[in-house]
Amino acid sequence: MKKTKAGKRGSTTKSKGGTKTVEEYLAAIPEPARSSFDKLRATIRSVVPAKATETISYQIPAIRHNGVLVWYAAFANHCSLFPTAAVMDEFKNKLKNFTTSKGTVQFPLDKPLPIALIKKIVKTRVAQSESKKSR
Repeated sequence: MKKTKAGKRGSTTKSKGGTKTVEEYLAAIPEPARSSFDKLRATIRSVVPAKATETISYQIPAIRHNGVLVWYAAFANHCSLFPTAAVMDEFKNKLKNFTTSKGTVQFPLDKPLPIALIKKIVKTRVAQSESKKSR
C-alpha cells in the first residue's frame, strides 16, 4: 500500500473563510480536476441511499446518511475519496496501485477513474453504516 508523504497537499478550493456550501466548493474547482471530480461525485451519488444528503464536512463535500458515509475532494493532481479506515483495509489489495493512507485513496487526474471499484467501496461503506444503525 502506498502511503502519502506528510506535507502540503494543496486543495484546489481553499479559501480564507473555508467552504460553506457544496455549490461554493464546486464553483472553485478548476480543470482538469473538475471533470474527474464530477465523475467521482456522480459515481458516489449513484450508489448511496436516495435519502442521503450532500454537505460540507471538514471543508470538503461529504455524503451524510446515518452519519457521514464518505468524503471526497479535488486537489491539484488528484481527486480523493475518504471512505474510512475500515473500508480502506477491506480493499487494500484492490487499491495497491493507488496512493493511499489510513482512510483515503487518491485517483490521479491523468488516469481514468476506476468507476466499478469506487462503487464497490461506497456500497461497502453504506452497508457498514446500515449494520451499525441496526445494532
